[in-house]
Amino acid sequence: MADVAARAGVSRTLVSLIFRNEPGAGERTRERVLRAADELGYRPDSAARLLARGRSRTIGVVVRMDQPFQAELVNGMYPEAERLGYDVLLSASGPGRDERTAADALLGHRCEALILLGPKADARFLPELAENAVVVTVGCRVPGARADSVHTADARGMGQAVDHLVELGHRRIAHVDGGRDPGSADRRRGYRSAMRRRGLGDEIRVVKGAHNEDAGMAAGRALLDDGPLPTALIAGNDRCAMGLMHVLRRAGVETPGDLSVVGYDDSRLAHLSHIDLTTVHQDADRMAVHAVRAAVHRLENPGDDPREIVVEPRLVVRGTTGPCGVTSS
Repeated sequence: MADVAARAGVSRTLVSLIFRNEPGAGERTRERVLRAADELGYRPDSAARLLARGRSRTIGVVVRMDQPFQAELVNGMYPEAERLGYDVLLSASGPGRDERTAADALLGHRCEALILLGPKADARFLPELAENAVVVTVGCRVPGARADSVHTADARGMGQAVDHLVELGHRRIAHVDGGRDPGSADRRRGYRSAMRRRGLGDEIRVVKGAHNEDAGMAAGRALLDDGPLPTALIAGNDRCAMGLMHVLRRAGVETPGDLSVVGYDDSRLAHLSHIDLTTVHQDADRMAVHAVRAAVHRLENPGDDPREIVVEPRLVVRGTTGPCGVTSS
């Protein structure tokens, strides 16, 4: 600011007032100072100014780079955070970097709140983290943690998928689950409950899986090896469904002629014409807005109890489901 003041021929105090957009300078002086700053390539250090006041106004987000749906969530967070006067800082977790490390990095950068997308950490970590920071989880509930949560009503989403397939005449409906991945337990329960509600308790079949293409391909090979295929499959998420369809199509199983497939998430890949996946839509934008608002609310109302925010799912019917035909073998 001293360099800007010298070039503009004014005091440093006046430069500070102008950068804070406070009254005390005429329009011509303001323009001269801003022009001098531009010529010098100077940008006010808003982070330092906020830290001097004891605030960073930054929300940290722990994200997995291999999950397209999480990328959609992040895209929805930036506009809402900016509208509320906050910045967003990302830290990735993955095979070589666990969520604890990613979260610690964000806290080290003075993030005031953390949003964890589809956390998979052990049962002790999240409750400990939530005792020392404002925490919001997206995509699952974390029992025992003092954290807000935002998630889809997964059991209802699975119920919509089962109902759709039953109405198409399917009875042998299997579920390739997500293992221990976020939301999987609720989706598994929702599938079983919906099958019983439809009088298909004897047809319940859960195949081990996970929320990625490799798990879907492994499940597809297991189904092919186990004998007669079901007539319909509900995958734990879209990525798993794509892996399933890849293996089944290479084995000559037509979708939906021989076997109908439903995914979960309605990620952008599901929309592509050569995939055209029937799937349960999760409203990424709405979930993102709720997550940011929950974090800001807790920061500004620290005495309030955490909340659970549940977003309604919606089945999107595309080309991978059709009327039940001849059972594949």
